[in-house]
Amino acid sequence: MNDRAALDLLVSQGPLTRTRIGELTGLSKPTASQLLARLTAAGLVRTTGNVTGRPGPNAQLYEVNPLAAHVAALAVDQLGITAAVADITGRVLGEARVGTDAVAEGTPHRTARLVAEAVDGALEAAGLDRGQLHGTVIGTPGALDPQTGRLRYAPHLPGWQSRTLKEELTAVLGTPLVIENDVNLAAVAEQHDGTAQDFDDFVLVWVDEGVGAAIVLGGRLLRGATGGAGEIGYMPLPGAPLARGGDRSAARPDAGGGFQRLVGAPNVIELAREYGASRVRTVAGALARDDVRAEVARRLATGLAAVVAVVDPQLVVLSGEVPQAGGEALRARVEEEFTGLALPRPELRISNIAGNPILTGALLTALAEARDAVFDTA
Repeated sequence: MNDRAALDLLVSQGPLTRTRIGELTGLSKPTASQLLARLTAAGLVRTTGNVTGRPGPNAQLYEVNPLAAHVAALAVDQLGITAAVADITGRVLGEARVGTDAVAEGTPHRTARLVAEAVDGALEAAGLDRGQLHGTVIGTPGALDPQTGRLRYAPHLPGWQSRTLKEELTAVLGTPLVIENDVNLAAVAEQHDGTAQDFDDFVLVWVDEGVGAAIVLGGRLLRGATGGAGEIGYMPLPGAPLARGGDRSAARPDAGGGFQRLVGAPNVIELAREYGASRVRTVAGALARDDVRAEVARRLATGLAAVVAVVDPQLVVLSGEVPQAGGEALRARVEEEFTGLALPRPELRISNIAGNPILTGALLTALAEARDAVFDTA
């Protein structure tokens, strides 16, 4: 327990002296010295210079050895896979992007090959090889059904519905593997580094090409019996076609029916064209129009009210291309439209995660898994 406490401190606070580690853990100087000697011998900690500029002998600094473990994180979308490789401290060493056209359709084990190519590209950028990876986390639309092992709610990802998907990917990568819903990972990033850091009960609503939600209650993600908790893109709402047929109903995330057909990124552009803006090509361009922004806000508020009435969260975070493009003007309009639609009135914020929140969440999850394994010094 003392070893893990010291390692967690070095991860969160950076290099520390033996004295400071003792102060933060409550350990005596001899015990702290023994602990650091043990962790150094195990290759988990190394020295990194001295503290200078103060009275007395220079104190030696200790840090987590970045070579102790490496992890890979992947974010999957309809157009390809983005991969990142980081060391145990969380420093990203290499990234790569592979399009779905990198491996021809019909190629045996195409999905596994695409994943391997993305990981290998990131490893090459980092100057590493697969043998140096300790774990991998993949963020993908949909969710693995714990009963069948199949990826559900992601009909627009051909090749990802194999019953042996996880086994195939584990075999090709040669590391422990976690496959997690992409919106759940965005919520992990939001809770760790974003606008939901101080909340144990919140809902992250992802509005992009596809629409989904991550529900966090008591600080824990709610997944549901089949992994489908938060699949609000299929939620029936007034004005939206019904999404009958479940995860067999559409080849694209914006097809089918339900809430997704009201607020998904392609449908926002379609709405602007219906309002006469025939030249609009982007979500930002569509939401620059006040009439489009007002209608999208009304639709978002209606969908949020259905979720909030059931979950009663402290906070709702809006993430994805549509909220980012609409910005504060859209958030304020949604908040205004929400008035009176549900009894609970959670705070409404827009995500402030820089970069790809799905990739960030996958990386944080991979690091947590690796640290639990590598830092187990018992």
